[in-house]
Amino acid sequence: MDIAFVFKIAAVGIIVAVLNQILQKSGRDDYAMLTTIAGILVVLVMLLPKMQAVYRTVRSVFDL
Repeated sequence: MDIAFVFKIAAVGIIVAVLNQILQKSGRDDYAMLTTIAGILVVLVMLLPKMQAVYRTVRSVFDL
C-alpha cells in the first residue's frame, strides 16, 4: 500500500471529523451521524480493490 493511498484515507477522515464537529455544534446530530456513516462507506469503497488483491494473493499462495 503506497503512502498516497494512506493520505487519501486520512484526508477523508479529517474532512468527516470537521463536518461532524460543525454539524454537532449547530445542533444537527442526525446529519452528523449520516456524515460519519457516509465517510465510513467511502473509505470501505476505497479499500475494496485492495482487499480483493489481498484475497487473490492469499488464494494463489495457498493454492486454493
